[in-house]
Amino acid sequence: MTPRSVPPAAPPEPSGAPRQPGMLHVRFRTVDGTPVSAGCFEQLLGLLAQFTPVIEALPPDAALVDVRGALRYFDRDAVGLAELVRLRALAWHGVRCTIGIGANPLLARMAAQGAAPGEIRAVPEGAPAVAAFLDRRPVSALHGVGPATARALCAYGLDSVGRIAAAPPATLQRILGARTGRIVYERARGIDPTPVTPNAAARSMGAEHRFHRDELDPARRRRALLSLADELGARMRASGQVARALTLTVRYADRSTTTRTRRLDGPTAHGPALTEAAYALHAALGLQRARVRSVALRAEDLCRAERAARQLTFDPSDDKAHRIEAAVDRARARFGTGSVRPAATLGQTGWTPPPPGSKPLGPGVNRP
Repeated sequence: MTPRSVPPAAPPEPSGAPRQPGMLHVRFRTVDGTPVSAGCFEQLLGLLAQFTPVIEALPPDAALVDVRGALRYFDRDAVGLAELVRLRALAWHGVRCTIGIGANPLLARMAAQGAAPGEIRAVPEGAPAVAAFLDRRPVSALHGVGPATARALCAYGLDSVGRIAAAPPATLQRILGARTGRIVYERARGIDPTPVTPNAAARSMGAEHRFHRDELDPARRRRALLSLADELGARMRASGQVARALTLTVRYADRSTTTRTRRLDGPTAHGPALTEAAYALHAALGLQRARVRSVALRAEDLCRAERAARQLTFDPSDDKAHRIEAAVDRARARFGTGSVRPAATLGQTGWTPPPPGSKPLGPGVNRP
């Protein structure tokens, strides 16, 4: 089968008809357990497109896939298609797939959460089987339930999905509010009407730096963060987007990770603002003698730059930094992305990144 031979999308289901299991949540990892590169991720999305056009990319390493329209075409059930995807990804790209299968995106996500690397796990059909699958899972396992919502529910003894499903909807709405309470109640019962949206606009953008050896020096880690923040800012400005939040992920020598997210003061793609937030996230971790293998930054909750308001300031240095940044963008557009970089990322001897809390300078400007 060639990439151009693509089965049609699933036809719309009659109102009230049960949704057949055909949602896949696919998570990609290299054989040694590290995340895939951006280029490899694009190739893997192309592999999925050989089975169905209904693919929602979840950068940097996952995707939601609706294969209901491909089941008859390939004469396989969802598990059979998942096995074929896993085999081709490993044979053609050297990538292992962890795949969750369910009747809707929520169940597919949760099946993938509990699966071992390279495993295919399917949620059984039928309301009793779905209830048994969800019953003892913690409330935080529900997609979209954040730490604050989980704490509010646990304070009332609703610390598992099964207990939430058994609670009256009115009780959940009093605790969480009308809209959130209704959504949490439905998800606790395995109900998720969210469709898989092909070619959805990216809501996040990430970059990662892997050290040549396990890094103990906090100055070198901040230097890597400066480079990542500058790269993210340039990519967002080029695409006309701004971020409302920034996430830092630190991977250690034992392959464990720590992830922290910080809301920005306002939507921005300004390199110094992103750098300042990255430094603050790094400092808050309090890494003393930690052996760090890689650091990654992810700009979250993206929106179009023209829809975001910018806070006016009378600080001439802020206006100067934005002008320098615009000039750097023009130079990169003409001479290439590597033509201009922050001087601090060049690794010259004796330079130490500024301490947390100090204001980063603009791109291409070094401290005396």
